[in-house]
Amino acid sequence: MIRLLIVFGLASLLCRVVLGKWPWEYLSQLPGRDQAMQRARNLLGVRAFASRAEVIEAHRRLIAMVHPDRGGSNEQVHEANAARDLLLADLPEEP
Repeated sequence: MIRLLIVFGLASLLCRVVLGKWPWEYLSQLPGRDQAMQRARNLLGVRAFASRAEVIEAHRRLIAMVHPDRGGSNEQVHEANAARDLLLADLPEEP
């Protein structure tokens, strides 16, 4: 058991020296909800801790630009709506 811990420690250290990151840092980069949230924030142009009002206002501005009547496409509208829904689902309801 001790040998296994020593081997794991040396392998982790070697990974850090050669690749510049600890092995567990690679696990946190797996695709998932955090990356989806970041993409949604980038699409709407809001900061990480934006309020409901900021998310809704950013969505309105984006929809005004990508609406099919203004030269946009239905796909862009669906992406904007999905981004808004994802960000609003993480925020608490305002009274």
